[in-house]
Amino acid sequence: MRLLVLGGTAWLGGLVAADAVASGHDVTCLARGESGSVPAGARLVVADRSASAPDADPYAAVPGDWDAVVDVARHPAHVRGAVRALGERAAYLTYVSTVSGYADTSTAGQDEQAPLVEAFAGAEPTDADYGPAKVACEEAVWQGFGADRALVARAGLIGGPGDWSGRTAWWPWRFAHPASPDGAVVVPVDPALSTQVIDARDLAAWLVDCCERATPGLADAVGPITTLAEHLATAREVAGHTGPILEAEPDWLVQQGISPWMGPRSLPLWLPTPEYAGFMSRPGDAARALGLACRPLASTLADTLAWERDRARREGPDRPWRSGLTDAEAAELVAAWRRRAGS
Repeated sequence: MRLLVLGGTAWLGGLVAADAVASGHDVTCLARGESGSVPAGARLVVADRSASAPDADPYAAVPGDWDAVVDVARHPAHVRGAVRALGERAAYLTYVSTVSGYADTSTAGQDEQAPLVEAFAGAEPTDADYGPAKVACEEAVWQGFGADRALVARAGLIGGPGDWSGRTAWWPWRFAHPASPDGAVVVPVDPALSTQVIDARDLAAWLVDCCERATPGLADAVGPITTLAEHLATAREVAGHTGPILEAEPDWLVQQGISPWMGPRSLPLWLPTPEYAGFMSRPGDAARALGLACRPLASTLADTLAWERDRARREGPDRPWRSGLTDAEAAELVAAWRRRAGS
C-alpha cells in the first residue's frame, strides 16, 4: 500500500506511520518537520499546509496516486485543501475527528447518530473551537471523498506512552511519587463519572488496518467504559501505591481552586457532572465492528508510567506538565483535606 500521512512527526501520526512501515507499506509523511522526525523507514516531505500564497500547493511535493491518506488535522482550511488536492489522486481517506464534536455531553450511551455542534465557519479556529472545527473538517471529508471512500473516526480520550496532555500519565506518576510524606493522595469521588481511554497504539494500528481494507464508515474510536474510581484504582495498582487515599467531593475541590480535566492546577480526567456524565460513556460498537481492539487499561497505564519515568530521566524533575498538580500543590491539597477532616 502506498500511504500518505498528513503529519507523521507528532504523536498519533507518528504511530500510524510506524505501524504502516512495520506492516511493509510504502509510507510518506507530509509535514512541516517542526514536531520531530518521522519513524525509521518512512519518507518525510517538508511542506506547510497553512501556506497562504495564492499559488502555494504543498501537495505538489507528493505527486502521483495514493492508495490511502490519513489526516489528523484540526484546521478546516487544511482539510479542505487536502481534499481538493488529493480527491482524484487518492483512493481512500481516513480522517481522525473527535467526540468533542457532539452537542450533548450529559447523556450516557449515545452513538454516532447523536447531534453535533454547529460546524466552525470562521477563518482561524482557536483551542475553544476544537469541536466545531473538527465538525467542519468532517464535512469537508464527506463532500470531497464521499461515504464510500472515507472513514471518519471520532476519537475519544487518547492515552498511552507519549501522552503530551498528561491526562493518562499524571495519575500513575502521582501514585508512584506521592507528595505527602506518608504517601497520601487526594482523589476526586464522583460515582456518576466514567472514563474512556483508547491507547494511541491501538488506535494507530486500527487506522492502518482500515486503510489496508479501505474500510468506509463513521465510528467513535473509544476505549472501554470504566468508572473514574476503577481507573484511579488501576493507576494506583500499576504504580504500587500503598499510601492513604483521601476521597474528596467535587464541590470541595472547586473550593480549593482545583480545575477539572487538564491544565495547570488540575486533577486529570475529573469532569463536573451531570453536565459531562455522558462525555466518556459512548458504546463504541461501530468501531469494534470494524475491527478496533483495545488492550487492558492496566497495560496502557503501566506503559505510560514507564514512558514518564524515562522522560523524567531525560528532562529532569522540573519537566513541564500540561495537566495535574505540582508536588507543592498536591502536598497542600493533602494538608487542606486533613485540616477539614480534623475540624
